Amino acid sequence: MPRRISPSQMRSKLRQAQNKQKQAVAKYNREVRQHNQKVNQAVNKYNNEVRKHNARVRVNRQKIDSELRKMKSSGSSNYQIVRSSAITLNTYYEQLDAKESDFEKSSFGCDFLDRSEKENANSLALSNILESESQDSELDQSDLLRTEIDEMLQELSPELSNRWKGALFSLNPENPDAARHFCTSAREVFVQILDINAPDDKVIEKLPGCDRTPQGQPTRKEKIKYLLGRSGILTEEAINFVDEDVKNVLSLFRVFNDGTHGSSGKFGITKLLSIKNRVEDGIIYLFSICRHA
Repeated sequence: MPRRISPSQMRSKLRQAQNKQKQAVAKYNREVRQHNQKVNQAVNKYNNEVRKHNARVRVNRQKIDSELRKMKSSGSSNYQIVRSSAITLNTYYEQLDAKESDFEKSSFGCDFLDRSEKENANSLALSNILESESQDSELDQSDLLRTEIDEMLQELSPELSNRWKGALFSLNPENPDAARHFCTSAREVFVQILDINAPDDKVIEKLPGCDRTPQGQPTRKEKIKYLLGRSGILTEEAINFVDEDVKNVLSLFRVFNDGTHGSSGKFGITKLLSIKNRVEDGIIYLFSICRHA
């Protein structure tokens, strides 16, 4: 026979069952709230990133449009090498931007497009700055020594960091040999970044039929192709843009070394700082590709 229980015992068991049910419901509701809170946080974070991305893209696109209008409205150029290179780079960027969907599946694709857009905007802006009658009243010469890439270069090689510091120290309006010193050191930084991250033997192993220099080494464009392949964004448009971007930065060195514009007296702090920032951003851009390779 089933055991008899008293009414008080029955009420006690009912209260226990009700309490367990309440606890279970409370736990479920708490877990639902926590889940919803996490979802909301994730959604908010995503939306914030989207807003930041869209704002950054709008700023860069507005800058590109503005700088192109300035360039078209200006007359003859005193820095034709830089202007021609900036126009070519913009053409390659438009081809790259038209293939945006090709990069959406890559984890680095959207970041690469953002950085490429910024490089294009910076290139056009510098071309216009070199042509302008800029004033140096609000700038300090010490700004030429400030840098954001020392830690990054130290990661690659202490020698690269020292070369870049040497380039900055030489970038002084009072230094009569500023052009040659800056060009030599900064160019070497670009060369070494590629050589460290895309060694000749690795490039030849991956791309045995690659184009080579007269000395038998893979060309710069082949090294870039190797790095983009490893980063998962290997397209003809990406290769062309990155290669042209490096050319664009190197074109500044030709301006520095030119007999007419090469003397430090031709450049005030505003233009020197703009050139330095353009080169620095170019190094950051190239490093970002190497980091994801």
